[in-house]
Amino acid sequence: MLAKTILMATPSSPSACLYEFDVVVVGAGHAGTEAAAAAARLGAKVALLTGNLDTVGQMSCNPAIGGVAKGQIVREIDALGGLMGQAIDATGIQFRLLNRRKGPAMHSPRAQADKRGYQMAIKETIENYPGIHLVQELVEDLLVEQDGPRARIRGVLTRGDAHYRADTVVLTTGTFLQAIMHTGEAKTEGGRAGEGTTKGISGALTRLGFELRRFKTGTPPRLNAKSIDFAATELQPGDDDPQPFSYLNSGITTPQIPCYITYTNSAVHDLIRANLHRAPMYSGQINSTGPRYCPSIEDKVVRFADKDRHQLFLEPEGRSTTEVYVNGISTSLPRDVQDSIMRLIPGLENSQIMRYGYAVEYDYSPPDQLTPSLETKLVDGLFLAGQINGTTGYEEAGAQGLLAGANAALKAKGSEPLILTRDSSYMGVLVDDLVTRGVDEPYRMFTSRAEYRLLLRQDNADRRLTKLGHELGLVDNARHALLVEKEAAIAAAKEQIETSRMEGGTGTKHLRRTATTWEEMCGHIPELKAYSPTVVDQVVWDIRYEGYVSRQQMQIDRQQRMSQKRIPSTFSYERIRGLRTEAKQKLSRIQPLNIDQAGRISGITPADIALVLAHLENPPKPPSAPEDLRV
Repeated sequence: MLAKTILMATPSSPSACLYEFDVVVVGAGHAGTEAAAAAARLGAKVALLTGNLDTVGQMSCNPAIGGVAKGQIVREIDALGGLMGQAIDATGIQFRLLNRRKGPAMHSPRAQADKRGYQMAIKETIENYPGIHLVQELVEDLLVEQDGPRARIRGVLTRGDAHYRADTVVLTTGTFLQAIMHTGEAKTEGGRAGEGTTKGISGALTRLGFELRRFKTGTPPRLNAKSIDFAATELQPGDDDPQPFSYLNSGITTPQIPCYITYTNSAVHDLIRANLHRAPMYSGQINSTGPRYCPSIEDKVVRFADKDRHQLFLEPEGRSTTEVYVNGISTSLPRDVQDSIMRLIPGLENSQIMRYGYAVEYDYSPPDQLTPSLETKLVDGLFLAGQINGTTGYEEAGAQGLLAGANAALKAKGSEPLILTRDSSYMGVLVDDLVTRGVDEPYRMFTSRAEYRLLLRQDNADRRLTKLGHELGLVDNARHALLVEKEAAIAAAKEQIETSRMEGGTGTKHLRRTATTWEEMCGHIPELKAYSPTVVDQVVWDIRYEGYVSRQQMQIDRQQRMSQKRIPSTFSYERIRGLRTEAKQKLSRIQPLNIDQAGRISGITPADIALVLAHLENPPKPPSAPEDLRV
């Protein structure tokens, strides 16, 4: 049964209002704002609908952008013209480049945000974005019509019987689908403190045949900075040379604010163990799966019982607030237990909790129900992005939003979708992991997920993606011109180094030595002093890692040959003799685009792939008709 079957071009009642758009985006969080902006950059007329205009771009949990692998994603979003990088550069209060002591593939930018400032920066950008119509509306249903064997989206229905008609819709509903918040034994409806939940969309998706499951996430308490004894904690300053996220910015000049570090202890752990029966995850009140790599303090104490302490980061939420986010102590324990825990932590003995921690349970749609363009397989023109796909994190949401919004606009005008590959970007890894492998816990990006991470560094996202973005229309001429200028400078510097003779050979050979510094190179080649630090980094790493990159490129070439072996959408796995039942079921469900993607599906063996490949290259001939039936 369809959620709404409409075959007319007028509202369903005389009092209903009808609005026409190219793309409708539901939800204005990190995924929704990037989706709306990407679609608008491609020339679409976009309706961005949110239940509350005051929470556009809000940071629901950690007041920070970036981190390990996440920082790479933010730079890729920026390289494609997205919003996140410029917003955090304008509102960040502390910038750090993580993993500086490791190789460049592991370097990851991270910044603490002025939480309210970041949200207002995104909101102001969206309000003034050409082509976006931002409206406070609560979406209650999907408008769908039957188009042959496949349903097709036609828009959404909002509370008050308003119809927003569009040929493409992007759902970015975050943690608000049938959401329940838990603090100890107390349960309230809502996807975020102080806000409600959304039920109609879950019902619509279920009636359309989508499978929905439940995940949970959590948040820690927020403290009043005036009640914290910072002298009893460790100072954590920002970098002396703060690096911007956006390629449009040359540096960060605003003063930075320090963070602080403290630790739990055995007394805290004993208190938590004594109250596990009151923790929703352990009392049976919550049965949903939470993020393994961002566990609650209850999970840490149980899973890592041998640890006598856990690190906590005290992170200011902004320049004009005293709220401090306690990173590392996400919890849904009752309020009285949270109060008691704080009394036992160094520096927090007299702290005042301004917001208590809680857990949220919510619906998500398993992402193997999507194509690589983030369009659903069941409903033509319907795209999903963000936590509705089983992910966690602002950065993962923003990346999906940008791609889903771009593809919604491209589909609306009849163009081919934008599908990034695993060797081109972390965004490509993210989407491929989701649609090919699915999720059994909230998905978070790590550098270890990217097999070509030496190529996918945070410093070269513009060189990987901006040209493609410009060709599509996602990137404007000014940003593209900066890339062209940068590439020219890199080429000129490398030419000067290659043509210079130094002791033992060319300048290139000399620079390949890890002990060689850029200052030493400038002493031999004074012209190199003219290049900017961003150009210098690219030159050094291009030359120094050339051999490793060449080997990875050989692997990519092999993968691309497998990618060229396309699998038709009408291909029947049921007809392949000898193919295991499990393989038939998984391949039929995922519907991989090519042999390369098929090989990455969990549980698919090389033997399965060999059978599929043989069937593709030598399809069985249809049986001949009996002699007496031939014409």
